Amino acid sequence: MALQDAENEVDAALDGAQSGRILRGQVYENTFGGVISFLRRSYSKDLSGVDLAVTGVCFDQAVTNRSGTRFGPRAIREASTLQAADPPYGWGFDPLSSHGIVDYGDLAFDYARVNEFPEALHAHVAGILAAGAGSLVLGGDHSITLPILRAHAEKFGPMAVIQFDAHSDLWPDDDMGRIDHGTMMYKAVKAGLVDPARSVQIGIRTECPDYLGVNVIDTFDVHRTGAEAVAAKVRGIVGDAPCYVSFDIDALDPAFAPGTGTPVWHGMTPNQVAVILRGLRGIAMTGGDVVEVSPPYDPTGATAVAGAHVATELLCLYCAGKEPRG
Repeated sequence: MALQDAENEVDAALDGAQSGRILRGQVYENTFGGVISFLRRSYSKDLSGVDLAVTGVCFDQAVTNRSGTRFGPRAIREASTLQAADPPYGWGFDPLSSHGIVDYGDLAFDYARVNEFPEALHAHVAGILAAGAGSLVLGGDHSITLPILRAHAEKFGPMAVIQFDAHSDLWPDDDMGRIDHGTMMYKAVKAGLVDPARSVQIGIRTECPDYLGVNVIDTFDVHRTGAEAVAAKVRGIVGDAPCYVSFDIDALDPAFAPGTGTPVWHGMTPNQVAVILRGLRGIAMTGGDVVEVSPPYDPTGATAVAGAHVATELLCLYCAGKEPRG
């Protein structure tokens, strides 16, 4: 199927999924009923007046271990409906009412043409940014962050990146045609998409031969110094640079997020993550993602719930301090 035909089918499905186009306000609907969109936002491909577009990328063909993250966007959306139909707690403002936020649906791509996927994703996100909205991406494996960063760097210049992860994703790979979730950050740095001096990885607990100048706060540092100190250190590193936030769910300990392809013990707790994300308020965030949620490996759904909460925090972090467009 041609990409345009697939996009047309997605557009038709979105038009029929939810009537009307409501950019702002709480949606009070039964948790167990209704359309499964992220935080009950309206599905829309119309980005006029939109501040932030939430979009899914159901791609997991670049994993080194267990696949299943193609089901991540659906699971995160479903888990997001469990959150209270109230302003997100503790932020002091309601981004769902003050800012225009839509669920942009999932990227349409031909799963059998893997080599075409990166450019399809790049164009997808570049289109969102060109319309004046920010992007919040629900993955998908971590390889998806590379085409997304390319779109952001084209608009904002080399990016500061805040990466929550058990793995650095900096393993050497100079074959830009390869698609691998363990090398996306290496390629992003080598391609000049990322400013390593203004970037930081949080929660690392696997070996890496060369961090290419990227700052690292491993889990030993997080547990020893505390979440508030980590947030302050990250803000100092990033400064006022345009910043992209990428959250690999395996940054959390497997006790809290077992549904992921490469779980690693001694991870962070949800409490630590919540405090760090709140402590980043004020960064110049241009977009973000939540990746590596693999529902088949977590029958409890706890990993998707964690992913939905992280995505909500990223939404709040993006909107905090930004004037709404409309």
